[in-house]
Amino acid sequence: MKSPVAAIVMGSVSDADKMRPAEEMLGRMGIGVITSVISAHRQPDKLRDFVLSAPQRQIEVIIAGAGKAAHLPGVIASLTILPVIGVPLSSDGLGGIDSLLSIAQMPTGIPVATVAIDGAANAGLLAATILALKYEEVEKKLKEYREELARG
Repeated sequence: MKSPVAAIVMGSVSDADKMRPAEEMLGRMGIGVITSVISAHRQPDKLRDFVLSAPQRQIEVIIAGAGKAAHLPGVIASLTILPVIGVPLSSDGLGGIDSLLSIAQMPTGIPVATVAIDGAANAGLLAATILALKYEEVEKKLKEYREELARG
């Protein structure tokens, strides 16, 4: 059986620290991760190529972190039917509320799952939950994680 793979995409290398918890959570769940920095605004062709080639690279879910106008998750979702999880990132000015609203208010027909501002760890868990429907080993690790949480 092949291993599950998730992609993490962020618009800037400066987002890496805020997105690292998603990588760590996916790793904990035994999910392979492909992490890329691709700007929806500055590199639209590169982003399109990345998203359209995702199924050939065995990617089954995409986590996209974005701040301010936060177009990245929506643009990705517009190019694929893979599940897309948006992580609104905090920034100067509005503290991430702008990002949250940009991601959460996607139009009907192009859904993006949305977690809390700077909620990359939960994005990793949501991706694991999606993949647990198909992969028993992910389901097992997810249940163990939940049991660990319950024990405190």
